[in-house]
Amino acid sequence: MEPAQVTHDVAIIGGGVVGTAIARELAQYQLDSILIEAGPDVGVGTSKANTALFHTGFDAPVGSLEARLLKLSIQRLKSYAQEAGIPIEYTGGILVAWNQQQLARLPALQQDAQKNGESLHPLTAAQIYQKEPRLGAGVLGGLIIKEEGIICPFTPPLAFATQAKINGVNFLFNHRVTDITRKNDITQLICQQKIIHARWVINAAGLYADTIDQLFGYNRFNVTARRGQLIVYDKASRSLLSHIILPVPTQTTKGVMVSPTVFGNLLVGPTAEDLPDKQDTATTRDGYLSLQKMGRQILPALQEEEITAAYSGLRAATQHEDYQIHLDEKQHYICVGGIRSTGLSGSMGIAEYVVELLREANLALQPVERFKTVTMPYIGEDPRRKVSHNPDRIRRNPDYGRILCHCEQVSRGEIIDAMNSPLPPPDLDGLRRRTRCLQGRCQGFYCTAELVDTMAQRGPMSPGELLGINL
Repeated sequence: MEPAQVTHDVAIIGGGVVGTAIARELAQYQLDSILIEAGPDVGVGTSKANTALFHTGFDAPVGSLEARLLKLSIQRLKSYAQEAGIPIEYTGGILVAWNQQQLARLPALQQDAQKNGESLHPLTAAQIYQKEPRLGAGVLGGLIIKEEGIICPFTPPLAFATQAKINGVNFLFNHRVTDITRKNDITQLICQQKIIHARWVINAAGLYADTIDQLFGYNRFNVTARRGQLIVYDKASRSLLSHIILPVPTQTTKGVMVSPTVFGNLLVGPTAEDLPDKQDTATTRDGYLSLQKMGRQILPALQEEEITAAYSGLRAATQHEDYQIHLDEKQHYICVGGIRSTGLSGSMGIAEYVVELLREANLALQPVERFKTVTMPYIGEDPRRKVSHNPDRIRRNPDYGRILCHCEQVSRGEIIDAMNSPLPPPDLDGLRRRTRCLQGRCQGFYCTAELVDTMAQRGPMSPGELLGINL
């Protein structure tokens, strides 16, 4: 006998930081919700390969929905980070003018930031060099953004999804929505493997948000994959810089920055390359060399520093300057598209806004009796994380004293904890984002075999599947 058809109250398409934030927000209500992700895990698209800025939104278009939701989100995300163990550092950012044209733009940027509720303060060249004495020659002036910071790009979607999961939200991975039909006020989301039925659908499909929107009969925006390549310098470089060094933004891009990371490295990037292929995350020789050159112009001491890794991500650029969030009450559909580079910082504000739209559309939102909280493993560069600083933990379980990834000081106990979590990693990339293994100098040269062996012992996947290859 075939199982009875299940009709979910809400189906979310897309498991990036925005989709998982919406899932977490919906988990606070008595709803049958499901998140559908084309990939094997949450946070596997744009969300895993961004610049990891905790962005204030000072340069968002004045009066835009983006500016409004960023403002709403920042305070919520600050509190949630403390609650859930998300690494954030409030380093502050300095917007640096390197030529007269950029210098002339600073007053307007300061005024726009003030309209967005952010106070930016002017700095002379001498003041900037006092704060960052290792910057290259040619600084003419700048603005300081005291609230700007850096954040772990991996933990937020994992925290949102984990909390949603333990509070009853269903997750369906490796299911790409290929068609959509409506019948008797129910939406049928057609995947190759099965059909999902839902009363409401939320499109948070990122790079494919325009495709899903078109399946609902609209042509409101087109998503262009804008590739951003970045290079990561070794931890020895971290002491060269205290603030995020930001360029004066243009209409096309926020430009190339040099920034600390919560993992103890320095980051240079991103590039901005519009591509026809929404899966082209390759790094290129030209991109690598241009970033290396620009990084050394901004911070000449990088000439002597080792590069640990290079990576690239795709952000969902559209022809519009603002978020593309639309409620279509008749079809019981909300489109959440065009989020671009502020999705992480704006995620909780976007989620709250989406739920308000559902409330306005008369979806019954009855709070749950108990909303379970979650605390994630802390993977920032903090002595508290390192097992060598916690002998009591090692005494209770020697696996926490057996280091598998020596570059990042990740123990076998932490790997096993990740495998036993409510949303276990499906592969090595998922393990990396949960524990930060494989991110160090050797890039997995010494630890991959033992990591794969440990994961294979704990789960049903073969070593080849864990590596993402056919053996």
